[in-house]
Amino acid sequence: MNESLKILSGSAHPTLAKAIAENLEMALCAAELTTFPDGETFVQIHENIRGGDVFIVQPTCPPTNQNLMELLIMVDAVRRASAQRITAVLPFFGYARQDRKDRPRVPITAKLVANLLVAAGVHRVLTVDLHAGQIQGFFDIPVDHLYAAPVLMKAIREREINDLVVVSPDVGGIKMTHAFAKALKAPMAIVAKNRVSAEEVEAHSVIGDVAGKNVLLVDDLTETAGTLTAASKLLLEHGAKTIYAGVSHAVLGEKGRARIANSPIVELLATNSTPQATGDKVTALDIAPLLAQAIARIHGNESVTSLFDTRG
Repeated sequence: MNESLKILSGSAHPTLAKAIAENLEMALCAAELTTFPDGETFVQIHENIRGGDVFIVQPTCPPTNQNLMELLIMVDAVRRASAQRITAVLPFFGYARQDRKDRPRVPITAKLVANLLVAAGVHRVLTVDLHAGQIQGFFDIPVDHLYAAPVLMKAIREREINDLVVVSPDVGGIKMTHAFAKALKAPMAIVAKNRVSAEEVEAHSVIGDVAGKNVLLVDDLTETAGTLTAASKLLLEHGAKTIYAGVSHAVLGEKGRARIANSPIVELLATNSTPQATGDKVTALDIAPLLAQAIARIHGNESVTSLFDTRG
């Protein structure tokens, strides 16, 4: 690999950053990240990166504000060290759900984050499964938007699930569900839900036939697991047999892990885009090879389109 390529890790997910570097057969760029007693972040790069093509791996997962601010400080340090190009590698893009004004006097924080990254000095963004694809348009710099579907579908095919129905846990996920159903050559169904609060969801009807079928619930993100677990209970009542779930990002806290563990879901497949993708019944799928391939192609000015292939 070209010596100008540098992989730098923030403190959000160093395990993933190390795995990406190992896939590229290189070491992480030496850097010091410390926090002062007052909570301020300090960054120092311990290698010469002048003229380098620097990729900073930092998902903005919980603690979201801390990880975002650390990323901005790292970008500033790299810019001032005269890197030629800075790419922010965001396996998980925090604040993506605040992508529009859905009520009076609220911010569009996803756009604000995009502005902050550009203002700090980012030249390019590499991310995975944005909550809303149009967030790419919030940036005035190139955005390489990868999909976790190839990784998830490979794991699903390996399980050789018969009589499979792919189910969207809400109407907003129909497009993603249709893509999975088409690739897996399976029928699809939809669960209609009503969100009571940020942590509570009511699933009240199923559109489609799931009786006597094995089910795969697909979504881009789960945090408190309210949507997935409410849908799984309703599907069980409608005669579903074994219930699996597949999500791009599992940003699970204690409540989410407990809900998954106590739900009818037998296995939750999720990428390791965040370190929170752990817990009983949770299987973390490695996306380091996918991100490493994308980084190598971006560094070599090659296309990343073939990384979207979901064929088995």
